[in-house]
Amino acid sequence: MTAGRQAAADAFSKPWHTVNLPRSWLIVPLLLLYLLHLGGVGFLGPDEPRYASIGREMAKSHDLVTPRLDGEPWFEKPPLLYWMVAAGHTLRLSGEWAARLPVALASVAFLVFFCAAVERQFSARVATVATAFLATSVGWLAYSSTALTDLPMSVALGGAVFITLFDTRPLAHLGNRGWIAGGLLGLAILGKGLVPVVLFAPLLLIARGKRIGIIAGAILVATPWHDLCYMRNGSLFWNDYFWKQHVSRFFTPELQHVQPFWYYVPVLLAGFFPWTPLAGLLARRRLYEDTRVLILAGWSAYGLLFFSMARNKLPGYVLPLMPALAVVLAVAWDKAPFKEWWLAACALCLVALPTAATVLPEALNSGLSRTHVEVSYGGLVFLLAAGAAWWLAGREQRELAVLTVALAAALGITYFKYRAYPVLDREVSVRAFWNENRDRLRGGCMGDLARASEYGLNYYTREKLQPCGQSASTRITGKGGRLQIAETGASR
Repeated sequence: MTAGRQAAADAFSKPWHTVNLPRSWLIVPLLLLYLLHLGGVGFLGPDEPRYASIGREMAKSHDLVTPRLDGEPWFEKPPLLYWMVAAGHTLRLSGEWAARLPVALASVAFLVFFCAAVERQFSARVATVATAFLATSVGWLAYSSTALTDLPMSVALGGAVFITLFDTRPLAHLGNRGWIAGGLLGLAILGKGLVPVVLFAPLLLIARGKRIGIIAGAILVATPWHDLCYMRNGSLFWNDYFWKQHVSRFFTPELQHVQPFWYYVPVLLAGFFPWTPLAGLLARRRLYEDTRVLILAGWSAYGLLFFSMARNKLPGYVLPLMPALAVVLAVAWDKAPFKEWWLAACALCLVALPTAATVLPEALNSGLSRTHVEVSYGGLVFLLAAGAAWWLAGREQRELAVLTVALAAALGITYFKYRAYPVLDREVSVRAFWNENRDRLRGGCMGDLARASEYGLNYYTREKLQPCGQSASTRITGKGGRLQIAETGASR
């Protein structure tokens, strides 16, 4: 083994299984933040109602192998999220809660593990700071509150990554920890296909004796569903799942999510809001003298490069990079001079939250460039948080200073939910429209609708509404981002 690889291995030599959970107090505030108003808005976008429909159908049919949308096989994603949604329905939860609650709970469980693992490897202060950064970052929070595949895959992969990096003892001392990391990697594959394999591959270079356990664990967990689904569905499954959703999605513009190479840089910066200003600390060369930080930063850069090379890009793709980057940012801030000024800058970002709450619904319907921005001055209250954080950090109360900004962010996010969700429910989701018109929608048909409205209506009506023909009596149309019912002459 080269000196560099030996140093990398020795840097992560502390066994993760010895980690106690002194930070378990995090569970209560995290549950309050993540579960508050979880069902306050109906399903958004095309993916959330589609995945919720598949999970509901899976619970109804008890077929956990073949995902089905409106009765037809659907192989866009593997089944982990669908199983989670099906479990929610089995527990007789209502629609949005059945789909979103398992995702939110998975996120909270990971954050507690994340805090404990970072504390064992670095320090209690770095663990608190890193967890505060990740837990209150708008990107992580948003995907923890939606029924999408990105969060389940990210927490499973994150568990595999941190268990692998935080324990590199020889094989004789491993026990079954390599198998645990491999099992989590297999779970990540069931969350979003083969992308976790590509992301995890470089870590095998420093996994030493755990390689066999990791590979075997991943195969044992991920293979059975793939084999069963192929045996039941044949080439239809393989052509859609592998060639279209993996190969074509990466190399061709076929799926119409093409973005420029640099797309994920602003996405990650926005995803870490309100902690975005801390990205400036990543330019300090002394930060990377710590081998542990160098490995986490290098792995994150590798993942960013991989996602940037893909032709099709969506914001949630880079979510699995956020835990490692949160640790890097926490160490960077802990070692930085003028900590109080960096923290105050983060708190000042929260001033924009009330304005964002008023802008978001229109931006989702019409696009940001067409949105009228009306500045809200209510965000000036966060100046108090900036001042308090500056004062505390200047007096070496580092953890308390960070938690002050995190608390302000949590309060701002709570305000955002209660301010924006009713408008989103009325103007972006189709749930309010369905509740107001459910009797008139029976037997209706769809005119020229956006995919989000189409999948949303299919979920709430529990049937696949058909395109309108000339003789249709009740047409559902979309105008200016809002749904309308048009009664035709055939109804008279």
